[in-house]
Amino acid sequence: MSTAVAPSGVAGAASALRRLYFVRFAFAIIWAAVMLPMASKLNPVVVTLLVLYPLFDVGAAVYDARVSRSTGSPVLLYVNVVVSLVTAVGVGAACASGIPAVLRVWGAWAVVAGLVQLIVAVPRRSMGGQWPMILSGGISVLAGGSFIASAGADDPSLSSAVGYAIPGAVFFLISALRLGRASRDGN
Repeated sequence: MSTAVAPSGVAGAASALRRLYFVRFAFAIIWAAVMLPMASKLNPVVVTLLVLYPLFDVGAAVYDARVSRSTGSPVLLYVNVVVSLVTAVGVGAACASGIPAVLRVWGAWAVVAGLVQLIVAVPRRSMGGQWPMILSGGISVLAGGSFIASAGADDPSLSSAVGYAIPGAVFFLISALRLGRASRDGN
């Protein structure tokens, strides 16, 4: 992703974001499919997957910031990079304390990342394909709160984190498809 060159204009940014959204969709679906059968307990594979998810978000945010400079300031995307890096470290550390600690870190990340996604997507509306990102950001904030609340349950599970990835993937797919339609329609 470090070789990305900022595309010229909004159409170039929309095309690059479309590709990124397809990749994010595929990653989240594969991650969820691998993670779901193992979501009941922490083991080395689960810990690796839990740390990998926010690290993938780091790469996606860096790429997004590089290719979408023409659509506005990338400052919030770099905030997301920092938040996701801190989350990856925090999730790794929380795994030593158990699933409730992981859910608290994951939930805090979902709240902050959802707010960032929402705030970044609103000014991009004219590009097309951003309403799914706006909805996804809002849902992420709510889901994050539910992860934090579920950490106090008698037998918390990571299945809610897996469930979080699937709708996010669908929103990325819908947004990618809408960006493609917008570019064909001349938006």
